[in-house]
Amino acid sequence: MLKRQLKKFLIGMLIVGLVLGISLPVQADNGASDTESINEKLGSPIVVYGAQLNKNQRTEVRKLLNIKEADNVEEFDVSGQDGAKYINGDPNSNMYSSAKITRQEEGNGLTINIVTPDNITEVTKEMYANALLTAGVENATVDVASPVKVSGHSALTGIYKAYDVKGEQLDKERMELANDELDVATDLAKKEGMSQEKVSELLTEIKQTIAEQNPATKEDVERIVQEQLDKLEISLSEADKQMLIDLFEKMRDLNIDFDKVKNQLEDIASTIKDKANELGLDEGFWEKVANFFSELFQALSNFFKGLFN
Repeated sequence: MLKRQLKKFLIGMLIVGLVLGISLPVQADNGASDTESINEKLGSPIVVYGAQLNKNQRTEVRKLLNIKEADNVEEFDVSGQDGAKYINGDPNSNMYSSAKITRQEEGNGLTINIVTPDNITEVTKEMYANALLTAGVENATVDVASPVKVSGHSALTGIYKAYDVKGEQLDKERMELANDELDVATDLAKKEGMSQEKVSELLTEIKQTIAEQNPATKEDVERIVQEQLDKLEISLSEADKQMLIDLFEKMRDLNIDFDKVKNQLEDIASTIKDKANELGLDEGFWEKVANFFSELFQALSNFFKGLFN
């Protein structure tokens, strides 16, 4: 009898080990891009540091972004004044999040790596990708890092500044629209209680549908937004739904060709769904986990009672 209980106990502990080792996901962003080799065609990577970083923090960010030789990169600072210029931010804001932009050959697409995910609290890599595609940034690897907890807006400002100083000025209206999109994304994640992944999935699905259907009227945009809300089973207030409609109506007015980046939108959507699957966000998942541990701890309790009876 005791041997049978001991066997159950050992099996239970093995299951606990498997659950903790496999079922709990580890956020695994790709590491910062290599800067050891200088691309003589596309130029050196550009690094934009938050202006409020102190000397030690700046050194830490260099390590996080895998910058071993300062001569192999071009370095700039991004300030609150830049935030006011590029994303309509407060000119007195303190900037900490930093970014490294490594331009890639045509066709490589846009890759976002958040090197310090615990310190970028509002903007996910899917949000960065969506906003940058809207702004017109393509074919680049972007690495984001911060030594302290921040929203992540400074890094976005830095990316825009990097393109500007290199003479690859992005369209002002598209940058403003991308900033509006990021504001909508972070607002929805806060106000509606949706996960950041769900918000990114919604925005990406709407863009994909716009690329496929090329809506000709505002009514078409309204229909697409409602269809995607229904498809993802998302319920928004009328005000927030109108905020979404207004955002995508601006995109229609600017005639942004999302069909051009359709493959990248599909990649973003696929990444979001994979992340949701890894997190086990299906209905009843956490209830199953709770039931499992409840039964396991009851079995362990019975086991120890058997030892001393």
